[in-house]
Amino acid sequence: MPTLTVRQARLRYLVLLGLRWLPTGLLIPIFALLLLERGLTLPQVGLVAAAQGLVVLVMELPTGGLADAIGRKPVLIVASLLNLASLTLLTFADTVTLLLLVFVLQGFFRALDSGPLESWYVDAMLAADPDADLERGLGGGGAVVGVAIGAGALISGGLVALGPIGGISAMTVPVLVALALQVVGLIALVLLLPEVRPARGVTALRDSLRGVPVAIGGAFGLLRRSRILLALVAVELFWGFGMTTFETLLPVRLSEVIGDPDRAAALLGPAGSVAWLASAGGAALAPMVARRLGVAPTAALLRILQGATVVGMGLLAGPIGVIAAYLACYLVHGASNPLHMGLLHRQVDGPYRTSVLSLNSMVAQPAGALGGVVLTGVAGATSVSMAMLVGAVVLAVAAPLYLPAWRAGRRPVAAAPAADQALVPAPRSAEGASATEVRGNAPANPSRS
Repeated sequence: MPTLTVRQARLRYLVLLGLRWLPTGLLIPIFALLLLERGLTLPQVGLVAAAQGLVVLVMELPTGGLADAIGRKPVLIVASLLNLASLTLLTFADTVTLLLLVFVLQGFFRALDSGPLESWYVDAMLAADPDADLERGLGGGGAVVGVAIGAGALISGGLVALGPIGGISAMTVPVLVALALQVVGLIALVLLLPEVRPARGVTALRDSLRGVPVAIGGAFGLLRRSRILLALVAVELFWGFGMTTFETLLPVRLSEVIGDPDRAAALLGPAGSVAWLASAGGAALAPMVARRLGVAPTAALLRILQGATVVGMGLLAGPIGVIAAYLACYLVHGASNPLHMGLLHRQVDGPYRTSVLSLNSMVAQPAGALGGVVLTGVAGATSVSMAMLVGAVVLAVAAPLYLPAWRAGRRPVAAAPAADQALVPAPRSAEGASATEVRGNAPANPSRS
């Protein structure tokens, strides 16, 4: 890629990240309620949403390897086009079959979108400054994501509060606005993300596609060689499962407490906006807290705290109590992500960064699908509160998985075992240079909705 300064790389990353997540912010407050409005039951919502996770399970690693092989920009463009198709279908889908197709398209979008932008940013930063502070940059990215989703949620709540427009229901209007914003994001992606590949044309594409299994094998090689990386990826199993509590069940819980789905959706707009601003604040503050306590111990503590906030959402009475716990949950959620990703990036050296991020996301998405099926099933059979309590326990029990990274951080650098170093050799490109040499990767030294 063309060499950018640290400031240029960070600015472009933040702009593209904000445009990526602003449409998502419009959808988060209304998604579950919109599906219920379209005639689905709560267990059906969990089942159709599970399709997204299953597609990601199958496609996450191939698409991560594809991004490492042919470049991040073309993969991100295809992802944006699939998201446009999904949102277009969502504007009128009103059957289980059509809504299932929406989530299948979302699965392909998420699989393609997971990792390439962040990998591009980390590589650009390390090319400009091998000693770049990754947690600081990724924390800034988390803050931008929080602000973008918060702004989207606020706009969404305002649109729902205005009521239907003609024959368009109040909860469908945010989908149309998200669709328009996705077009803007696609244009910005084409203009702002520079990437130079060593060769072009059919032969270069064929050679690059042959590198996909190499990239996938390299990522699994890293996972086998490092117990730290294995534990970090395992955290996502619990995190993905537990996120169903505040992404899917919280709107239903608030609707249950208030007694009116439309009022709950309108209230979730401003509440969601504040929640994601809290997430942004958590992402910005987390690196400072981690410098005092250590990255891994802070990340472990946050897993426990997030479980406690979900208990509050499930048990507190009245909308004020539920929303207060919701805000606290997103504060912790925003703080957790840059610390987790920073620990993950430190375990990756060489050309497989996107593939490793795809491994991380690969386990999170199917775990989220399983969480959606199990927890909505528990909610249907017992109560939403009980389902939230189950999810809270799952979130908290992931904390010990940060112990290997904490122990490694306490050792002198020279004493770190070879098994925990990323030593997978770089694949050769069509022109004979290693992928590391082509992209200018440097060792990942002192980085997640």
